Amino acid sequence: MKKISSFLCVTMLLMAALLAPPAFAQTGPKTLIVYDAPAGSEYTKLGMAYGIMLKNLLGHFDSNAELLPAQNYVAGKMQAYDATFYLGSYYDNPLPAAFLSDASTTTKTVVWFKYNLWQLAWNPAYGFPAKFGFDYSTLRGLNALPTAANPAPGFFDTIGYKGKSFVKYYTFDSATGAINADPDIGTTTVLDPVKASVLVPVTNPKTGETVPYVTRSGKFWYVADMPFSFIGPRDRYLVLADLLHDMLGVNTPEKHRALVRLEDVGAMVSVSAMKTLTDYLYGKHIPFSIATIPRYVDALGVYNGNIPQTVPLSQATNLKTALNYALPRGAEVVMHGYTHQYSNIRDPHTGVSGDDYEFWNIVTNSPVAEDSTAWAQDRITKGKAELTSNGYTPVAWETPHYHSSALASKVFAKPANFSTTYQRVVYFTADKPNFNPVPNKDFGVGQIFPYVIKKDYYGQRIIPESLGNIEYDIRAIDPTSNFNYTWQDIVTNADYAKVVRDGYASFFFHPFWLEPDVGTPGFADFKKVIDGITALGYTWIAPSQAQ
Repeated sequence: MKKISSFLCVTMLLMAALLAPPAFAQTGPKTLIVYDAPAGSEYTKLGMAYGIMLKNLLGHFDSNAELLPAQNYVAGKMQAYDATFYLGSYYDNPLPAAFLSDASTTTKTVVWFKYNLWQLAWNPAYGFPAKFGFDYSTLRGLNALPTAANPAPGFFDTIGYKGKSFVKYYTFDSATGAINADPDIGTTTVLDPVKASVLVPVTNPKTGETVPYVTRSGKFWYVADMPFSFIGPRDRYLVLADLLHDMLGVNTPEKHRALVRLEDVGAMVSVSAMKTLTDYLYGKHIPFSIATIPRYVDALGVYNGNIPQTVPLSQATNLKTALNYALPRGAEVVMHGYTHQYSNIRDPHTGVSGDDYEFWNIVTNSPVAEDSTAWAQDRITKGKAELTSNGYTPVAWETPHYHSSALASKVFAKPANFSTTYQRVVYFTADKPNFNPVPNKDFGVGQIFPYVIKKDYYGQRIIPESLGNIEYDIRAIDPTSNFNYTWQDIVTNADYAKVVRDGYASFFFHPFWLEPDVGTPGFADFKKVIDGITALGYTWIAPSQAQ
């Protein structure tokens, strides 16, 4: 039976877990990330999760940032760094006097996010308004509490940057009263335009008000909210990703590259679909990659008449035919897990390669029972052996569904395994995370990248996949494929990605959308994505060319 189940590998929500990051040589700016970690709170580790995300972005600039809880700051520390970033994620978290004093007097760059600027700006001992030419005004959030009759009362949600409007995420469930959003911003007032200026505005569409989103005074920057909450491909997170060049004083020329990856290509792939896609890309002189699953497993016989089935690469005729045809025509192989499924269970769909998670138990939202460095290494070793023994050399690794344990992610990055990964990543604040709503609970964050990350928190070099993938609602055939994500969505995401001066347009596509029994305009829409991204001025490259 043909595999038609799919999964949109886009995870933006907070989840949880962490280990000390691998050390690496730093050649870029030396940076310090100070974050809120109030003791005994359910949100003690949230600031750390945001700090990990910022550290990852700074990895684009060859900066191995140091993470430091605010209460551990000691006088004079920021003088040893080119830039200090303070992540104000916890309202009124008491900041050490040494930190406030240094932030007001240092000659180095300071970037302050969201909460607690009032502890510096409103204390006359620091002379903040006179020195920096702007003052902290007040905190603004939702215009009113949402109700069933007024589910979206509005807030300052629209950030204007480089001609684009970046709208912050917001949903409200009237049945439960749950709000999924981060509406709070800190507002500022420029007092002396010679000293301070508003670089980026934010607007409240319901009231028509506009206030500063990014304010700068010399080397002191203030960002009105936390750009790492509820991120997406058209989010103000991209504004920060671009502004980091200026915050760090890194001169980067405008350069935009594009990548396309054919996804979840395993033993049962349609040779016809793969040849059609290969011929089209080859005819356009567009290099591409193939996310290859070395070993096919249908552990429960879901697609094989209830008889469990395993197909090693040596017997995967369709897959080898497709690869052998594509490689001379511009394709590169990316290893996409070993089996892209876990054990003989539904995790969560079918237990079939390509459908399920491999390095995370998504049903229990925890590491798999065998999770260890040795277990992950064994799967990597076996998967690479399947490829190399059949004549294929992978240029990068891609984690199945972008989700694995902290231990596994560090294994992927080992020099003997993969010098490069090609993906989004979930990061954790503990190795064995506790997600229960208790003090010091753990968090996990799924992060999208707009450019190459030279070293992330787990030591991985990451080529970005930043746009998502085409999806169709085919619930009548496959209940797990029940929403639409159109070619227009992908091209619009690419248009937004151009605000990042060295931003990538990188997407993936499932070849099974070309199969006749699925009944979708997959090939036509694929071509529209390629044409749309090309028209935006991107240059298509292979993963091995990403820098």
